[in-house]
Amino acid sequence: MSKILVTGSAGFIGFHLCKKLLDNGREVIGLDNINDYYDVTLKESRLKQIEKRKNFKFVRLDIVEKDSVASLFSNEKFDLVVNLAAQAGVRFSLTHPRPYIDSNIVGFLNILEGCRHNKVKHLIYASSSSVYGANTKMPFSVHHNVDHPMSLYAATKKANELMAHTYSSLYELPSTGLRFFTVYGPWGRPDMALFLFTKAILNEKPIDIFNYGNMKRDFTYIDDIVEGVVRIIDKIPEPDPDWKGDNPDISTSYAPYKLYNIGNNNAVELNHFLEVLESCLGKKAKKNLLPIQLGDVPATYADVDDLKNDVGFKPSTSVEDGIKKFVEWYLGYYS
Repeated sequence: MSKILVTGSAGFIGFHLCKKLLDNGREVIGLDNINDYYDVTLKESRLKQIEKRKNFKFVRLDIVEKDSVASLFSNEKFDLVVNLAAQAGVRFSLTHPRPYIDSNIVGFLNILEGCRHNKVKHLIYASSSSVYGANTKMPFSVHHNVDHPMSLYAATKKANELMAHTYSSLYELPSTGLRFFTVYGPWGRPDMALFLFTKAILNEKPIDIFNYGNMKRDFTYIDDIVEGVVRIIDKIPEPDPDWKGDNPDISTSYAPYKLYNIGNNNAVELNHFLEVLESCLGKKAKKNLLPIQLGDVPATYADVDDLKNDVGFKPSTSVEDGIKKFVEWYLGYYS
């Protein structure tokens, strides 16, 4: 049985991925530093759901710790690695830039080195829809150029794609980058809009609505994200024989390297998203309408043709179904 390392295993996506892999009978080592970027209790509650599962082992470790990461890779000899550990959040990167360099650049380098020296068969890592930055051509495609990030967070995710390609090229490390689009659902992150809005509406507090509610996001339900990752884990990239240096496709390479979008392929206006939430809660929001924030992009919308063509999957959960499931979880967890 192949051994899979999932970093960020106490995080939102990492927890759900570990759960799904364990359900599928895979052997999983979860790694997380359980930092206090948001409520540690929520992270610990996620871990409690899986920590006693057969074929699961948890390691508390920060990927920034070079020697510890090297020892873990050397001792465990992972077959597959899914790197979800990162400093997340666009807005936090505006005021706290250094953690993004530590976790997303230095930490990712440690993961790459671990993979390189221990013959890992496939590295899958989280990129982000934020890499599309100032791009306005919709839907966002992995074949589009992405050289104009609008936040340091986005820049670190673009850097991850470049760093991974370097290791794919130099050391023939197969790597796949996944550009996630606005993930939401049960056990989600408290700093994300759905969580913040739900808490504020229930407590009858006003909520900040940026760009006057005209933001559009390709909201993607957590189960769809996880299904995409699970399918890609065993889809090890190979060099593209049609790749040409005089007309380079940035989503493939002469090296074993690939990029995918994982999004719902449906841009939803924030105002509609909020209306659905109000309906599920049976309460109206008190809105504080504000201009667009520095670092924010007005719209995201994923082209998922490559995902569909290569692994036969396309996310399809509607915001109506997804928000309903989130509200049910939220009311149960915080009751």
